[in-house]
Amino acid sequence: MSTAFLPALLAYLSYLGSGALLLALFTVLYCRVTPLDEMQLIRQHNQAAALSFGGALIGFSLTLASSAWHLNTVEKFLLWGALALLVQIAVHMLLSRWVRDLQQALLDNNTAMGLLAGSVQLAAGVLNAGSLS
Repeated sequence: MSTAFLPALLAYLSYLGSGALLLALFTVLYCRVTPLDEMQLIRQHNQAAALSFGGALIGFSLTLASSAWHLNTVEKFLLWGALALLVQIAVHMLLSRWVRDLQQALLDNNTAMGLLAGSVQLAAGVLNAGSLS
């Protein structure tokens, strides 16, 4: 292995590992902060919960990807990743207040409501990611 390749490989592994840890942290915190147990609902084949949670995961991941592209240190990547985590959770909390019956609709497997929630989370992630460039 070329010695010129080693720094790039280490940087790649640093961002990949840090990103995976941030994604895992986001998943745990999101599931604890939201009033529903999305993972349990998904295990019960609740498509609305899967759409909502999937949008949040993709939205958050887009911000992580943008951070990796635009920032030049792992420390800044971690900082912006933590901020993105807070933004995504805040978006869900605001959406839950705006759409008062959101939680019940997700429990009732209302896929239209799940798609709305996931789309809002995805849009927030895209806006968040774009704000980093």
